[in-house]
Amino acid sequence: MDAQGLDWLLVPLHQLVSWGAAGAMVFGGVVPYIPQYRDIRRTQNAEGFSTYVCLVLLVANILRILFWFGRHFESPLLWQSIVMIVTMLLMLKLCTEVRVANELNVKRRFFSDVAADNKDEEVKVPPRRSYLDFDPHHFWHWSSFADYLQCVLAFTGIAGYITYLSIDSALFVETLGFLAVLTEAMLGVPQLYRNHRYQSTEGMSIKMVLMWTSGDTFKMAYFLLNGAPLQFSVCGLLQVMVDLAILAQAYAFSRHPPKPTPHAVHSTSAKAL
Repeated sequence: MDAQGLDWLLVPLHQLVSWGAAGAMVFGGVVPYIPQYRDIRRTQNAEGFSTYVCLVLLVANILRILFWFGRHFESPLLWQSIVMIVTMLLMLKLCTEVRVANELNVKRRFFSDVAADNKDEEVKVPPRRSYLDFDPHHFWHWSSFADYLQCVLAFTGIAGYITYLSIDSALFVETLGFLAVLTEAMLGVPQLYRNHRYQSTEGMSIKMVLMWTSGDTFKMAYFLLNGAPLQFSVCGLLQVMVDLAILAQAYAFSRHPPKPTPHAVHSTSAKAL
């Protein structure tokens, strides 16, 4: 049977593979956060997840969507950004609610103990930290999800307005696309630095790094095969290199006794949850 006779099978099969790849591209990036979300809800403890991961991914994907208005790219990449933004907002909402509830419980227990000794002392609640306070010491560590949402909307509005004014500039559009993917590619750098600083990968999830390595490799292949803008391919390669460097650190440090790390240190990237 010749190739033309197999068209009835090959064409639908090719379409099915394309749809599968597009679906994996859209939803694959959020898969690692599903068990993290469930763990936080189950344990009511969000200390093991850095909300700065959400900040980086929100900025990166908002910039990517704005880049689309200047230079249209593959639709799955656009939908991936939308899905990731929704996911990060859900993660922020859960982490904020859990953290504020835990802080309030700690304060209440402390002051209840104090009140047992001094009946006249008033029990206080933790001070509310707001986005509108413009306090750099508490940036991205606010007491309400609404503050995070306001910050994201303000950034989107300002960036969108600048993009609207400069949309006809090819240099601006290309720079915007590069900043979008470069920001996302830098996710693993804080973890890489932390591992180097403490000469240890203690507390880092190897499974998470492996998931990100496989995901980033798939994304880079998808970019190359679908002719995505050059920025995507270059920064995809950078992400893979950072992932491999972290895995190399894990292998190297596993051959030496782990060194103690400060008790309060937590992972600061999506690579260690």
